[in-house]
Amino acid sequence: MKPLVESRLPTKFGGFRILAFESDVKEMPHLVLLASNFVPAKQIGVPVRVHSECMTGDVFGSSRCDCGEQLAVSMSQLSEDGGVLIYLRQEGRGIGLVEKLRAYNLQDEGQDTYEANVNLGHPEDGRSFSSAIEILRYLKVSSIRLMTNNPEKVGAFDDVHDITVVERMPLEVGLDPENEGYLEAKRLVKGHFFKR
Repeated sequence: MKPLVESRLPTKFGGFRILAFESDVKEMPHLVLLASNFVPAKQIGVPVRVHSECMTGDVFGSSRCDCGEQLAVSMSQLSEDGGVLIYLRQEGRGIGLVEKLRAYNLQDEGQDTYEANVNLGHPEDGRSFSSAIEILRYLKVSSIRLMTNNPEKVGAFDDVHDITVVERMPLEVGLDPENEGYLEAKRLVKGHFFKR
């Protein structure tokens, strides 16, 4: 896997390099932000956030989830620590934006986020993290500190012999009355690591 393009990206969180990598949808490449102080060959435990696209949270600041807050906190931390943000284009746990909005309607009727996906004919979580692994290989990153609460993201590296997760960094942010049920479903159904 090689980047399609690389550019400079100054942000309010700090300076990054942005790289675009092919995804299943040509017009929507996976994106990678490399902090300006990223030096993979010299870093043990490179801070990494693998973030799945969430337009409603990341762009519009929805309080139905914690995604936008996780993205902002990650970018700030990664900029300081010389890390990598991998932004995967798999909206709504892989079901796409329109289906995610339909799932919102079912959630408003009392279903949790996973039940809603299943009742629309989708898996609870249809995401894959294989592209993130390939991107890290391209970047020659072999040791990471993974910013996540999701045990499935950590587990995605279990059989990856050339990339070691040396630490899981908690990312508990964005708690709001609107997303309490959403976060509780993540904890109860998928075992997300929350102190609550």
